[in-house]
Amino acid sequence: MIEPYQVVGLIPTMRGIRYRDEIKHNLEHLEHLAKAASWLSAMALPVRLITIPEGALQGFNDEVLDHDHEWFARECAIDIPGPETEALGRMAATYDAYVMATAKARHPEFPGRFFNVGFAISPQQEIVLVHHKVTPLQPVEHSVTPHNVWDRWVELYGDGLDAFYPVADTEIGRLGIMMANEASYPENARGLAMNGCEVAYRGPYPHPHAGNGFYEIQNRARALDNNMYVVANQVGTYYLYTDSDVPIDTFGSPSMICDYRGSVVGEVGYAGHSTYLAGTVDIGALRDFRARAQFGNWLKDLTTEQYRAIYRDPIYPKNLYLDRAPYDHAEYRREVTEKQIELLHSRDVWRRPDRS
Repeated sequence: MIEPYQVVGLIPTMRGIRYRDEIKHNLEHLEHLAKAASWLSAMALPVRLITIPEGALQGFNDEVLDHDHEWFARECAIDIPGPETEALGRMAATYDAYVMATAKARHPEFPGRFFNVGFAISPQQEIVLVHHKVTPLQPVEHSVTPHNVWDRWVELYGDGLDAFYPVADTEIGRLGIMMANEASYPENARGLAMNGCEVAYRGPYPHPHAGNGFYEIQNRARALDNNMYVVANQVGTYYLYTDSDVPIDTFGSPSMICDYRGSVVGEVGYAGHSTYLAGTVDIGALRDFRARAQFGNWLKDLTTEQYRAIYRDPIYPKNLYLDRAPYDHAEYRREVTEKQIELLHSRDVWRRPDRS
């Protein structure tokens, strides 16, 4: 039996990087924040999981500044495993807790490219889970996704759930990762749930959308729809560079932990500086609900044959970056977004304004 435990979500001040070695500034900050958060949160129950929000290691400068993809892959992306995951492994060992984090990282099979990668590290300092983000912030995020290199990805990893929605079976439950914009699409949470996920890390979401309710609505809905915990922590203020003295409020919404019925069981309001979130995860209660509830444990009622009709025809183009680097912002709008909207119009999914 897995006893209830505390999960701590760090909400750090974040500094964008120019080069890889500047990540050490963010790591040092995270170490200080983890010490305070874990010490105080453990007064309730032992802390067994620490989540670090997307962007906390490198910032989002590749997106904000529209950096060349290949330059960022060479100068700023990390390797997993590498020095950065080793540092987070020491944090996991120090607090006898699993650590979940993300980073823009390279992949040996795709030279000159980087993915947005989520990972989990055990208290034994082992990487037990690696997830490659499947749905970035499409108009501006330059990260490659498995779908962008579909043919090669399937050749390497197959086309099953583990290839896109991996879950780690650990001593604190089955852990999965659902970064930022991934939770904007219900299918990504469902993929994790169908692969057994019980606790999903959810990355931060930008303002103004987060501040206008998107973040809470999505977090609670994904938890409720899939009967799993969702740990969703934002970041504090964003400094564009390590030496900047101008903080920018980029995220602007509360952070929260939602339980398997969509209730908020831990929350901290947006403070605009470094803080943390804590709440209790009860895997035993979750498993009991999934096993005994007649209504509310939705997955048992899925009519999968019927739902296939929704996704019969392709929409977003696969293999978009199999043979080229990702587009810049203007190119993406012209070559992808506008064409996809026209495709949906042509199928009468969205009726054109000039049609009755």
